[in-house]
Amino acid sequence: SLRCAHLDFGQSELLNCFSDISRIQSLAIGTKAGYKLFSLSSVEQLDQVHGSNEIPDVYIVERLFSSSLVVVVSHTKPRQMNVYHFKKGTEICNYSYSSNILSIRLNRQRLLVCLEEAIYIHNIKDMKLLKTILDVPANPTGLCALSINHSNSYVAYPGSLTTGEIVLYDGHSLKTVCTIAAHEGTLAAITFNASGSKLASASEKGTVIRVFSVPDGQKLYEFRRGMKRYVTISSLVFSMDSQFLCASSNTETVHIFKLEHVTNSRPEEPSTWTGYMGKMFMAASNYLPTQVSDMMNQDRAFATGRLNFSGQRNICTLSTIQKLPRLLVASSDGHLYIYNLDPQDGGECVLIKTHSSGTTEENKENDLRPSLPQSYAATVARPSTSSASTVPGYSEDGGALRGEVIPEHEFATGPVCLDDENEFPPIILCRGSQKGKTKQS
Repeated sequence: SLRCAHLDFGQSELLNCFSDISRIQSLAIGTKAGYKLFSLSSVEQLDQVHGSNEIPDVYIVERLFSSSLVVVVSHTKPRQMNVYHFKKGTEICNYSYSSNILSIRLNRQRLLVCLEEAIYIHNIKDMKLLKTILDVPANPTGLCALSINHSNSYVAYPGSLTTGEIVLYDGHSLKTVCTIAAHEGTLAAITFNASGSKLASASEKGTVIRVFSVPDGQKLYEFRRGMKRYVTISSLVFSMDSQFLCASSNTETVHIFKLEHVTNSRPEEPSTWTGYMGKMFMAASNYLPTQVSDMMNQDRAFATGRLNFSGQRNICTLSTIQKLPRLLVASSDGHLYIYNLDPQDGGECVLIKTHSSGTTEENKENDLRPSLPQSYAATVARPSTSSASTVPGYSEDGGALRGEVIPEHEFATGPVCLDDENEFPPIILCRGSQKGKTKQS
């Protein structure tokens, strides 16, 4: 699923960035004034759980699932990453880098900082720098992905300036796993599914979306978003159960694809004219050039969502809210659109609710706040207290609900157990510059 996406809209816009965490229905927004965190508890209710104006002009804001840990980067200091415990109102640490920070990714074991020509991998337990990846091609958009599954912590980033090559990297062993020749053109979007077993990608043309197995990099699915025009993919995200893949772009249509292989249990003789023609096309594809045959065999969208705007940057996600599958789209003007998704028949998604982030400031923050952890260690290791879940067996930060079985991939080989304040160093030791004192590759 899509953990986050960052959109930079320049100095004149109200919103600089926003990020979404599909498994807990959380929205983070960076603005000229600071940043805000929202929680979507139901279709009807979008609540602001935190807001800060301490750092202005925020263009990156990342929250560690449902915890109080938030990472912020501002245009006033674009080379500095600030880590906060927002419910205590304290800064945990900050790091400075050799060039502007373009994106940040984090799960319960790793924190990635992506610059144009380097990727820094920190251990989130103590913020120790574990690795600096320097042999990366120029990456001006900071495109990278980190699996939210802390038992593998796979990393993906572009491996070429001219083609759509993806480098798959193991964030645990700190070694390259493989390279994937995903597209002919350069990459525009990459994302892992929740378990880290699949990787989806799109090129700058935005016409074809491919899904690969992890860690071996074999192509599993190929979807065609459209042939009429090239588009800019804004976001790419799996549903939590990996049954669906959603793509939004600078057009007015959001595409949802279903990840299922066609079975061979079809009747020998099609009963309709369209079925007959389909069979004829499949037969004809055996005699056509490979490129044409591949295009004919690509799956089309299972469902679509129509936006009332185009040309705006946006992010999308698929989530289960009040036991029903929903499509959520957040736009750069601060609106959140919620659609119903029919998981059986697909088709046109129905818009059922529109929220505006600018109208939620008067909501009572204290109504949402449970008992709070009092240390960074407790924040990272904190089990979920929420009953909200996007998938059976999942809680909002990866634990199990009321005795339900935890999915196998949730068991980390080296689980984060930060129950001792002394395991995290004093803030003064955590400050510093990441110049010349790194383990380089």
